[in-house]
Amino acid sequence: MVDGALACIARLGTAKTTIDDVARQAGVSRATVYRVFPGGKEELLAAVADTERARLFSALGARMGAADDLCDVLVAGIVEATTRIRDHAALAYLIEHEPGTVLGHLCFDDAERLLSTAATFAAPFLGRWMDEDESLRVAEWLARIVLSYTVTPSDTVDLTREADARWLVETFVLPGIEALGAAPGASRCTSRGSGAALTAARPRSFH
Repeated sequence: MVDGALACIARLGTAKTTIDDVARQAGVSRATVYRVFPGGKEELLAAVADTERARLFSALGARMGAADDLCDVLVAGIVEATTRIRDHAALAYLIEHEPGTVLGHLCFDDAERLLSTAATFAAPFLGRWMDEDESLRVAEWLARIVLSYTVTPSDTVDLTREADARWLVETFVLPGIEALGAAPGASRCTSRGSGAALTAARPRSFH
């Protein structure tokens, strides 16, 4: 039913999608939808949002968990998040046809909750190279970067491309982290895309 709702939203948006539409798309009866979601459309849409957030975090966890240095972790997180957001058919429809539905969650308290949730999730993947407070700060910074480039795409930088994401990380993010003292040597990382042999950032030792 959640996937059925996503398919409907990708075609019709949230305003025009009805419970009957979702039931037909999912191949179930209207009554079945209401049995699972007694709160109706509002509860169903909340379940859709929760499910898609869980899917995004699961994909991010797999991609970032496989990286073995700080540069790769940052690049993996940016590329995976940006790609999944931009390739999301339902979200793309809403941004084009119902921008208020999306922008309403990107302002004020909703935006702070979104950034805090993203930072709390991503921070542990950065914890090998910096302490907890710095991990949270850097993770929130990454979330803001992804959000900014997704909502307002650049003509010259495409963060779905690893080469572009790596350039951004090596040019701005890692030097910024190093300037904060979060990860000594962070700006000297492996640049696999160009084949340059640079010194990888070393996991920080804690005592």
